[in-house]
Amino acid sequence: MTRTLPLLLATVAALGLDATAFVQAPAAQEATQEARPSRVEGEAFQAPAAPSAGTSTAEQGPPNTEYKPLLPNQTRSPEPSKKAEIETAVFAKGLDSPWAMEFLPDGRMIVTEKAGKIRIVAKDGTPGQPVTGVPKVDARGQGGLLDIALSPGFPSDRTIYFSYAEPREKGNGTTVAKAKLIESDGKARLDDLKVIFRQTPAYEGDKHFGSRLVFAGDGKLFVTVGERSDKGPRVQAQDLASGLGKVFRIETDGTAPKDNPFVGGEKARPEIWSYGHRNVQAATLDGQGRLWTVEHGPRGGDELNRPRPGLNYGWPVVTYGIEYSGEKIGDGQTQAGGTVQPVYYWDPVIGPSGMAFYDKDLIPSWKNQFLIGGLVSTGLVVLKLDGDKVVTEERVPLEHRVRDVRVGPDGAVYALTEDDGQIVKITPKKGS
Repeated sequence: MTRTLPLLLATVAALGLDATAFVQAPAAQEATQEARPSRVEGEAFQAPAAPSAGTSTAEQGPPNTEYKPLLPNQTRSPEPSKKAEIETAVFAKGLDSPWAMEFLPDGRMIVTEKAGKIRIVAKDGTPGQPVTGVPKVDARGQGGLLDIALSPGFPSDRTIYFSYAEPREKGNGTTVAKAKLIESDGKARLDDLKVIFRQTPAYEGDKHFGSRLVFAGDGKLFVTVGERSDKGPRVQAQDLASGLGKVFRIETDGTAPKDNPFVGGEKARPEIWSYGHRNVQAATLDGQGRLWTVEHGPRGGDELNRPRPGLNYGWPVVTYGIEYSGEKIGDGQTQAGGTVQPVYYWDPVIGPSGMAFYDKDLIPSWKNQFLIGGLVSTGLVVLKLDGDKVVTEERVPLEHRVRDVRVGPDGAVYALTEDDGQIVKITPKKGS
């Protein structure tokens, strides 16, 4: 191990990764075991406070576990010393369990509803009639019609991409399709619909489908999915021959890019970008064009990650959460050799769904920060990072389950609330 550890660290450096994101291998752990205090019994620790940080944390509730973070500022970062002064207004209402939204080039929105409908919301917030031509979805449980994204060339090709829980002969699974959005005479329809990707194997269940779709700057499409929740299938998050619990990177026709990390492998699926994920329902690019995700943990352990090619994010071997019953998951490990630590985690959970990077000027204090929807925290979670480490966490209460969040062309923030079927517009408070 004394020879392989330097090789591992050299490889990490060559890839431009942060070596502290990887846990020590067993031999290295033994060498430092006496010098390092127990993380379970010890106190959580913080990096030096950022100038913008306050003295209290955003999360005040008791944790579900006694697990302690491996890295500084990995959980319960301080609130900013000065929070954004904002106000909210209902922009649209009357939607039925909306799941995702995206802005069209003309300022309207296109919205998915869980039951299997797509609607175009006018600039004044009025939802249109359902778009025709949407395929059948399995809307049981956490399934249904999920995310939606515009083709990078949408103004000319009018192509949209969407993910959904597809009913199949042996159960169901997350599927990605593309189609042309045609509008005429005040009506809209989908033409030339093609399924470009199917998560396999299928499974007869109603949980953990993911899913988010994010186009990278090079035109490749990131697809996030879940591992289907149950103890039987969830172990396949560690199986490279399985499509459960992965982040995929595909071409617009669904094929695997030649530079994907597992292309050419004997058993690994070539579309895989990263693995060891639980249920990823929040994803976006940062200002450098890098993919970030937030995935649901179990009872505790929601995770912020920056998925990198070929890396293992641990689930279900490693987690900062426990079973809903209170039992340990597996051996109760929060670190293991060959797995990547989360950049940040939450305990108790926020229920992450939807994510955006704020790059506008209307709300200056949120500039270059992540906005994350909270189903359980019933609001927005705003994260400020410095050097890929979280330095402040701000909570914006909206008192509703936030399923998606987007930054509008006007600089306002729009939150999609599933329990009351609304789109809430967030702007600076007048006079602030």
